[in-house]
Amino acid sequence: MSTITPASTSGTLLCFEDEQPIAQAAARAAGLTLAVIQRHRFPDGELRLRLPEALAPRVVIWRGLHQPNEKIVELLLAAPTARQLGARHLTLVAPYLAYMRQDIAFNPGEVVSQRVLGACLARLFDAVITVDPHLHRVTTLQEAVPVQDAVVLSGAPLLADFIASQRKDVLLIGPDEESRQWVAQAAARHGWTCGVCRKTRHGDRHVDIELPDLPGSPFAGRTVVLMDDMASSGHTVAQAARLLNAAGAASVDVAVTHALFAAGAVQLIRQAGVGQIWSTDCIPHASNAVSIVPVVADALRARQTRLASV
Repeated sequence: MSTITPASTSGTLLCFEDEQPIAQAAARAAGLTLAVIQRHRFPDGELRLRLPEALAPRVVIWRGLHQPNEKIVELLLAAPTARQLGARHLTLVAPYLAYMRQDIAFNPGEVVSQRVLGACLARLFDAVITVDPHLHRVTTLQEAVPVQDAVVLSGAPLLADFIASQRKDVLLIGPDEESRQWVAQAAARHGWTCGVCRKTRHGDRHVDIELPDLPGSPFAGRTVVLMDDMASSGHTVAQAARLLNAAGAASVDVAVTHALFAAGAVQLIRQAGVGQIWSTDCIPHASNAVSIVPVVADALRARQTRLASV
């Protein structure tokens, strides 16, 4: 049974029971009191939530938005109630931020979900902290989610440091052009050679990949790591891995920030000749190798200090 804790004078971190372990670690590191939101599902599927009876002026809600639809409803219910119970400044920590892919209408009549969800979150929260949001045609998170304070953290340096502890003389490859920002950041951190593949998408599970045009025979005998912000169906990563193995790579591993991994995705990637799969714990998964808790806690402590001085 979830418990409701008293309000903290330094700040409260609210979470749901399924994310309690990572939220507890972040609250402890950031000096916040953890409270678990009680959640009941009625037979018809509606939710009843219960928050602490009184809250500190500064409240953080931790809710990762993978498998997002019901979780967005939870935020719609919880955030206004938190303000009624005493929260004057409300921060959302969403390690994975959903609905960021659709940032323009590719066809007439399509909903631009990034814009819609971003505006919704901006009405609910004063600040949003997330990790490697899937932004490509906007340059800042604040353009997508127009809150007062939009904080972007990155899993790329965390994964790069972990890769460096596991592999030597790495060739870092992005499976498509959109991965360039994370691959370049990670490669620069350790002086690795890097490149990105060219992808043509024909559907959610049908893609064509071309390996990057690097000098010489760049893949033969190399220790290759494919890096991206997320892996979902696994088809892009798997196709890139097949080509790298065919080009003579000594090994191919995969590192991603967000382990979305739809059903069958990991098996597909393994069958393509991938050795290790590493991810951050933004999304709970068996591949989790790196924790985001320290960098999130740093961001929360920095915000607490700024707010306390106002």
